[in-house]
Amino acid sequence: MIRAVIFDKDGTLFDFQATWGAWAETMLTELAGPDQILLHRLSRALGYDLKTRRFRPDSFVIADTAEAVAVVLAAEMPGHRPEDLLDRLNAAAAEAPLVEAAPLVPLLLELQSRGLGLGVVTNDAEAPARAHLAEAGVLDAFDFIAGYDSGFGAKPAPQPLLAFARALGLPPSDIVMVGDSTHDLKAGRAAGMATLGVLTGPAEAPELAPWADAILPHVGHLPEWLDSRTRP
Repeated sequence: MIRAVIFDKDGTLFDFQATWGAWAETMLTELAGPDQILLHRLSRALGYDLKTRRFRPDSFVIADTAEAVAVVLAAEMPGHRPEDLLDRLNAAAAEAPLVEAAPLVPLLLELQSRGLGLGVVTNDAEAPARAHLAEAGVLDAFDFIAGYDSGFGAKPAPQPLLAFARALGLPPSDIVMVGDSTHDLKAGRAAGMATLGVLTGPAEAPELAPWADAILPHVGHLPEWLDSRTRP
């Protein structure tokens, strides 16, 4: 029986490309300044296509941490320290224009009405993650929020998901992990949870299928999936 849901954030609660595609172009242009060669070098390093304003499906940015992004950018920008770039990335990320993957307020209200515990585990930092959820008006809907810097580690390790289970006093088998990347689903499997893939991130169904109990177009289909588990 599912008694709680743990969500990834980017690509799951918020459409990944719609939220981060245009934002990335602005951020990279700001970092590169007038140096077009540097702009293209930074874009290639992050797996970002300047023409389409989208991250490529194989971009490490999709599932990795802001800290990892800062390290890669610093390697392309002599004289810049990763920790300084990380501060700029986190500050800018908190201002990213959010595009919900599905209307979140009614979805989360329905899940709460079913008595489900709710959490977010993201490889973003916790502070911008909370800022994004607050901007969407759903921060208070969650019983647990963890970023890669919250002290539990980062996905695909299962530790942050297990921390959610401990916080709610539930066995992992009573929880479903919902995410758009293999990092999310591998973490859920390793934690002993049910796993649901969603297609609002760059990954496509064939990539997610080996790690998912089911694949949904977006999180708005979650109540229907929950209902299907209770039907005879």
